[in-house]
Amino acid sequence: MTNNISIRHLRAFIEIAGTGSFTRAADNLHLTQSTLTATIKQLEEQAGLKLLDRTTRRVLLTSQGESFLPVAEKLISDFDTAFNDLQATATQQQGQVGIAASPSMIGRVLPEIVKNYHQQFQKIGIYLRDDNAGGIEQRVLENEVDFGIGGNHSHQPELNYQPVLSDRYGVVLPIDHPLADKEELSWQEISKLPQVHLTEDTGTRSQLLKLEKENNLDLQLQGALIEISTPAGLAEMVKAELGIALLPALAASTIAFDQLRFVPLAKPALHRQICIISRKGRALSPAADTLLEMINQYFESTELPMFVGNKP
Repeated sequence: MTNNISIRHLRAFIEIAGTGSFTRAADNLHLTQSTLTATIKQLEEQAGLKLLDRTTRRVLLTSQGESFLPVAEKLISDFDTAFNDLQATATQQQGQVGIAASPSMIGRVLPEIVKNYHQQFQKIGIYLRDDNAGGIEQRVLENEVDFGIGGNHSHQPELNYQPVLSDRYGVVLPIDHPLADKEELSWQEISKLPQVHLTEDTGTRSQLLKLEKENNLDLQLQGALIEISTPAGLAEMVKAELGIALLPALAASTIAFDQLRFVPLAKPALHRQICIISRKGRALSPAADTLLEMINQYFESTELPMFVGNKP
């Protein structure tokens, strides 16, 4: 048999049980007595049992009604709690937001944004996951985070890629390197210099391979002798004078590179595109949507590191 019992039936039953009166219960629920009587009749018909005994003075619970009352009260309590949680989430009074991004984005750009957001919405938790380009996409695909900030690494058909920044490629050198005083360097000038590279699973290495092929460059990417998986580790290799490194400007602007020199590369000047990565068909929560809006506003209005632009 189909169960047509609703929240209003349970509220009506609980109110009558508490007041012992149809009249007072109807007043408290802002219903007419006839409506309340019909509601209880529907409840009892659905249950197949009498839940209330009506006397001239008072309405009493039957034994079945006494057994059902705590169940009805728990159902209403659970519903109210769940619905209040939904409303709190909608008004950003509780919840959490997850972002996956590159270490350079988390270290260089997001702290100020997260600080401003947290000051406005102190009960919203924020968790950040630093990862390489493929990992960022995977975390978004698996709904581990609300959105990611990174490159379009593998053109996943289930993901949206919204370009937000343009990040120019350059070379990272020791400050006393013979080429460190140049305002720009050509790709030809650095093609024969010893180089250290990020590993092939990183977005930077993947894009450099693509740029090398498209622009007929020699970047020493195949069979690289020294590879490392993180930009911070790469900086230490350059400081040890094991070679120069090719990096986007944002990655080279983090604190790990503060004792090194970044010189942009020209002829041609090449850029990587940084995107907001989200899952197609998945609506963001109000908290995530607000944080994403703050990130976009920051990109549009804040002075970004040199050679990083908000015009992809």
